[in-house]
Amino acid sequence: MASFKPTKVPFLPKLGEKVTEETLYWKNYKSPVQIKEFGAITKIDFSPLPPHNYAVTASTRIHIYGPHSQEPIRSFTRFRDTAYGGRFRGDGKLLVAGSEEGLIRLFDISGRVALRQFKGHTKAVHMTSFLSDGFRVVSGSDDLSCRVWDVPSAVELSSLTEHTDYIRALAPSKLNPDLFVTGSYDHTVKVFDMRSGSSVMTMQHGHPVECVLLYPSEALLVSTGGRYVKVWDLLKGGQELVSLKNHHKTVTCACLSSVGNKLLTGSLDRHVKVYNSSYKVVHNFDCDASILSMAIAPDDEALAVGMTNGVLSVRHRRHKKDKETLTSRRRRGPSYQVFVKGKNFVPRQDDFLVSKPVKQYLRKYDKQLKSFEVSKALDTALLICDIKPDVTVAVIIELKRRGTLKNALAGRNEEIRGCFCLLFFRHIFDPRFSRPLLMVGDIVLDLYQQVFHQSPVVERLLQRLMEVLGREAELQQELLQVLGILDTLFTSLTPRKEVAALAASPVAQESQLQAA
Repeated sequence: MASFKPTKVPFLPKLGEKVTEETLYWKNYKSPVQIKEFGAITKIDFSPLPPHNYAVTASTRIHIYGPHSQEPIRSFTRFRDTAYGGRFRGDGKLLVAGSEEGLIRLFDISGRVALRQFKGHTKAVHMTSFLSDGFRVVSGSDDLSCRVWDVPSAVELSSLTEHTDYIRALAPSKLNPDLFVTGSYDHTVKVFDMRSGSSVMTMQHGHPVECVLLYPSEALLVSTGGRYVKVWDLLKGGQELVSLKNHHKTVTCACLSSVGNKLLTGSLDRHVKVYNSSYKVVHNFDCDASILSMAIAPDDEALAVGMTNGVLSVRHRRHKKDKETLTSRRRRGPSYQVFVKGKNFVPRQDDFLVSKPVKQYLRKYDKQLKSFEVSKALDTALLICDIKPDVTVAVIIELKRRGTLKNALAGRNEEIRGCFCLLFFRHIFDPRFSRPLLMVGDIVLDLYQQVFHQSPVVERLLQRLMEVLGREAELQQELLQVLGILDTLFTSLTPRKEVAALAASPVAQESQLQAA
């Protein structure tokens, strides 16, 4: 039996939604724990006594789960066909269930074999329950009859056949052991009294009745069928008080919470709706499939929902202590040992060291070049030309390689043109940068020769640059003259034989090559 947990989705109130105390009460339920059963879940019933185990009827078996268990703690599999309507007795020690074959079985929670079998129905028995005295069992069947059975002797006490269609809803009275309510597909809800042996009250629901429910005071009765949920006043002879139509498909189940007696209804539209005392929807639970059965624990600690796809969805309430522990865990940061772990580790001689690759982060100009923002990349490189002129020149060379240097230099204002002049003025005589800078200078002169005179600052820098270049050219001429004089001196100091040998060596090499 597989179990899985869905992703938890945090609560976010909708725009304009009023969050009341009633709404917050139901929002305190955690994300559902989902358990996969063997078939569609037709009935869920919680034990009245702690620890409030619950019975799940699905397919040909009944599983008993603990309050927080995801695996069954006990299973009843003595059914030849589909099982229906597993219900606990008031003391939680006995369990009664119907079946498709028409038999009613009575189980002891501590055992596995059926203690009693009640025979008499000729068709499937969908609804069973204990009367409040605990010694009688009432059942509703597809053979249009309701029967009352004696538990000690397994004898049928009475049979009521006032319905004209299948009986699919049953609710015994907890205050009077002789009263119980039934609902049928003949659109009627009937209140039976065992002392008179017949129905004492009949209500017309207007649709096939799927579920009936008595309030703890037993002055109000709830019936569900079709898209309608109706509330009846039994003290006024079964007068209809409220008719609710909040679901979009058939309402299949209903239950009452122990705090405030809030009404919960489940439907084939995959929604569980919670009503307040004025029968307005205060909260809504969404499910993954159509809902067939639902039950809430007597202390409101758990809400179990059974669906057509065989998935049991159980939600547990979140308490303040749980919230405090969660917040404390979230706020707690990593300990000091996490950061110093392994800092003082010394590898052994035979250990194989695996170096962790250091992540290389791109510079701003590299990112701009990668994004083909050539003008911005050149601007970024010019900002660091005083600190790292090699980087600026490298960016210029990369732009030249891409063929976008002229585009990057075009459209510049007076300030940027001044930066170019300063770059030339400071680094033009560096042998590493002279060739790229001369190339940039040619392009800048071609682009801006007509507008240089408009800026006195740039014009003054260009004049200084021309003076420095002229002085540098004169120095180059003087250096060439000095080199010529030095070559003459070195030649005159060299012996004649060595000079002849040096002069003849190229000729000898050519003859050797020809001979080869």
